[in-house]
Amino acid sequence: MPRPPTPRGIPSAPFVDKVEDYVTSRADVEPTLRRFQEMIASDALCGRDNTGAYIRAGEPRKYQFMEQNLQRRVVGLKDKLPDIQKTLDTVRFLKLRTDESDSIETTFELNDTLYAKAEIPPTDEVYLWLGANVMLSYPIDEAETLLSSKLKAAKQSLSNCEEDLDFLREQITTMEVAVARVYNWDVVQKRKEKEEEEKQKGKGVEGSSKP
Repeated sequence: MPRPPTPRGIPSAPFVDKVEDYVTSRADVEPTLRRFQEMIASDALCGRDNTGAYIRAGEPRKYQFMEQNLQRRVVGLKDKLPDIQKTLDTVRFLKLRTDESDSIETTFELNDTLYAKAEIPPTDEVYLWLGANVMLSYPIDEAETLLSSKLKAAKQSLSNCEEDLDFLREQITTMEVAVARVYNWDVVQKRKEKEEEEKQKGKGVEGSSKP
């Protein structure tokens, strides 16, 4: 039985246990292979060359396209998570100092290789980058709540992506096995047809040689 789709809606691939459930003759092979390829790759078709051999069009690029997108998303989330955690830790540290009277001296990052010194007085307000060159001020409690929710959402998103990647790899393997089984079934049937044809030719030659 095929697995149900993921909660994010990624469909499962058909599992070909018996090739005869999908093809009944060699005439069905090419459409079946084409259909399997279209399930996984809308731009990958399977046909025959001028010798009659199958053209293996064919990696499961539809699933692979989703896999590549998820891999990029995983990389982005793994880059983002430490930044969110570091910002949240900083906000919590500043929150602990709201009742202090002395400023603290620190350095902050301007870019990858440039830092500047700063004095930070006790404060109950912080500024957060929201993206798209937008920065907003928040009361420190609201900033902590916002960052905590963003961290939780990012961790959940990363977990979902990794789960979906495992599912996609399984579906890619399933489709590769399905294509191989149908292809091999066709090779066996072709060999049987050839043997039968040679047997019939042998009978014809034997009959014509009788007086």
